[in-house]
Amino acid sequence: MTVPKFRNIKIEAYKPGKSIVGKIKNIVKLSANESALGMSPKARKAISTKNVSMSKYPDSNSRDLRKALSKMYSCDFNKIICGSGSDEIIQIICQLYLNKTDEVIVSQYSFLMYRIYSKIAGGNIVFAKEKNFKASVEEIIKKVSKKTKIVFLANPNNPTGTYLNKVELINLRKKLNQKILLVLDDAYFEYVKDKSYRSSLDIFKNKNNVIVIRTFSKIYGLAALRVGWGYGPKKIIDAMNKIKPPFNVNQIAQIAAKESLKDKKFVKRSIEHNFIWANKIKIFLSELNIFTNKVSANFLLLNFDKSKFSGKYVYKKLKSEGIILRSTEEGYNIKNKLRLTIGSTKENMKFINTMKNIFYKK
Repeated sequence: MTVPKFRNIKIEAYKPGKSIVGKIKNIVKLSANESALGMSPKARKAISTKNVSMSKYPDSNSRDLRKALSKMYSCDFNKIICGSGSDEIIQIICQLYLNKTDEVIVSQYSFLMYRIYSKIAGGNIVFAKEKNFKASVEEIIKKVSKKTKIVFLANPNNPTGTYLNKVELINLRKKLNQKILLVLDDAYFEYVKDKSYRSSLDIFKNKNNVIVIRTFSKIYGLAALRVGWGYGPKKIIDAMNKIKPPFNVNQIAQIAAKESLKDKKFVKRSIEHNFIWANKIKIFLSELNIFTNKVSANFLLLNFDKSKFSGKYVYKKLKSEGIILRSTEEGYNIKNKLRLTIGSTKENMKFINTMKNIFYKK
């Protein structure tokens, strides 16, 4: 039987953080940067009490959610687009901008979906070297050519946890050709406490050549509902809306996201929990000669170069105990490192105690 021909897209499929280990029950999943405290109680209550008609399509334009976002961040309602996770916003941008001869610049260890969606759309990926696992403005500018169409940058970056400060970000936009679109991913911005840092939305809210993307999967704990949004020039957002799938954000997701924005106490508690535990774990790991990035997100990149054991060995030992971290060799090609999501108090304690058993067991 003949199979109709399809495009042979040469990409390595995205491999999400693992969540299953054989027959082990009660897995501690610290591999996907999910919320340590789950979702807002207000959001949970709203989706359980709202009378949602499952037989009706949701609002295709997510109007109520966009109004809430516009009010919260003092930005233009008409410049907001919502997506099924921020992944879909990335996908729409690539579909809108890229042809076969176009180039997309990403930093060496950038979030994998930038390169995947760019390749699917036909673009060519150009990698800019990082310095100490941090994106370099100088290296990005070096890679610019007449074919460059988009520069993608997560700030802070996943999986390295490093970031460009306000001055560095402004410098990057100034040095880039004005015709190149700069896409800045604010997925982890709530967790950064450094005074030199500013969110991309705060800096570039009124720029005509920047799109900022954000997600409800991290600080708001709505990963399963898939809600993200983008903010950019109205002309670009209008064009994105033309190719956006209809009804892409389901009604329950829209309700939960809107209610989550109201629960500022929950967000504050999530940030405090993350900051306290990330620093506790960072100090503990340093005693094992495992070093990490500065706390800037809800995860740490663990460096085993000076450790008693290799990252691969520790990964396997933790996994055998039902604790899953993210290997950075897959996709990112970062050797001897592991990415650790900051979990709940119970999960963090299990991780610490298991690490003690691995390193101090006689």
